[in-house]
Amino acid sequence: MDVLMLSRLQFAAATLFHFLFVPLTLGLAVLLAIMETMYVVKKEETYKRMTRFFGKLFLINFAVGVVTGITLEFQFGTNWSRYSAYVGDIFGSLLAIEATLAFFLESTFLAVWVFGWKRLSPKVHCLSIWLVAFASTMSAVWILIANAWMQHPVGYVLRNGRAELDDFFAVVTQKYAVLQILHTLAGAYVLAGFFVMGVSAYHLLKKRETALFGKSFRLALVFSFLFAVATVVLGDFKGVEVAETQPSKLAALEANWETRTHAPFVMFFIPDEKNERNRFEFLSIPSGLSLLIGHSPDTEIIGLKDIPREDRPPVTPVWLSFRIMVALGFLFILLTLVGLVLRNRLEQSRRYLTVMLLAIPLPYLASETGWIVAEVGRQPWIVYGLMRTADAVSPIAVSQVATSLVGFVVLYSLLGALAFYLMVLYARKGPEAATGGGAK
Repeated sequence: MDVLMLSRLQFAAATLFHFLFVPLTLGLAVLLAIMETMYVVKKEETYKRMTRFFGKLFLINFAVGVVTGITLEFQFGTNWSRYSAYVGDIFGSLLAIEATLAFFLESTFLAVWVFGWKRLSPKVHCLSIWLVAFASTMSAVWILIANAWMQHPVGYVLRNGRAELDDFFAVVTQKYAVLQILHTLAGAYVLAGFFVMGVSAYHLLKKRETALFGKSFRLALVFSFLFAVATVVLGDFKGVEVAETQPSKLAALEANWETRTHAPFVMFFIPDEKNERNRFEFLSIPSGLSLLIGHSPDTEIIGLKDIPREDRPPVTPVWLSFRIMVALGFLFILLTLVGLVLRNRLEQSRRYLTVMLLAIPLPYLASETGWIVAEVGRQPWIVYGLMRTADAVSPIAVSQVATSLVGFVVLYSLLGALAFYLMVLYARKGPEAATGGGAK
């Protein structure tokens, strides 16, 4: 393999691993803030114990997420130096804001929250976790704005052989960025909700701390349902925006080969990239794709055949990842709807609790496939329509990238195993013993 492919594999491995921890940090911070708010308002010791218990899991996840995130930023200088030189005026400024402002606030208030249980009043302590949730969200916002600019570059001028920032407001307020932020955050909240429900289900099945975990399950259930619906709705809006800004990505998502109006939506098929067609088509909705994208059967959908081969993304991985992500999105709505029906008899619904325990990995899979859709679907561009990925890679030796790739895989495998072990250990251990004084 050449330097380009090895660098792409290294960045993909680092990003996919890092993104195992980011959504849980975003979502669980909000859920912790809600749990502690319930403690402050109701003054029930159960909510305090609940917050401290899930807080331990949050801290393990946060620590690994920070470590894996640092290496990603270094790769822009080591593996993608030409990209950094070309768009650093824009991309670098957004990452600098994230690192110096949002991440600094997040880390500071998290330290206050961790060490302030006995030093701060309940209300001030609760405020600190809300500030952690706000800062972690802002950290994600700036990174997603930077990524959205790569997907749809705006607010720049070409000067002195590089892209330079011309309109900061346009960069941070463009529609693509807003939709990407909302869709990603909603997905993160679903993931965190399913994580809390899964851990709670484990203890309910074991008949341990049923009062505490019954409350945590129901809290996360409502939280997850609301954002599962939001994720699907926002995903529809995002699809319309992709059709306008990245027609090649939309064509790959649906493996749509012909440019036409009244484009059908085919439920089941297998793309045949070599022969530019689809095989085994089954269940086709006439004009369905045109209606989904433009809300009119007369909407014209660009086909892959009208896009030069060198400008097309890989169809099969993008198409497959998109369908997995969408199917899981609707499954999350179904599972949470069932939970809402069973919410008053959860302890007796052992089959449902078992399903929710086993469902913990599914939102992670949805997040990972969503990343593949966004990033692989943008290829062959590192900045869509502006800079090709092949032109962005650093002029370094194959041996250097190959060695670092192996090192990353080994290190991340060990780190992931340790994080998984600690998360399972503390999740199974359960909350600290009640200290008395207050309802349990």
